[in-house]
Amino acid sequence: MKKKTEKRAQRDELRREYDLSKLKGDVRGKYTARYRAGTNLVLLSPDVAEYFPDERSVNKALRTLIQAGKGTLRRAR
Repeated sequence: MKKKTEKRAQRDELRREYDLSKLKGDVRGKYTARYRAGTNLVLLSPDVAEYFPDERSVNKALRTLIQAGKGTLRRAR
């Protein structure tokens, strides 16, 4: 009997349903430049992040703050 702590040996095999002919022609990082150009990632502190379940809620809160501050705040240059 095997002990529960023992790991199963992993099999190094592809499934039969994988068609390797369809995998040809891939280029690593093909869309990296496009992704970086249109994405701005910001890391929220854990205490702030607990109030925002997803990116939509963060954007909504920021837009509300922007609208509330229009006319009183200047844009950073």
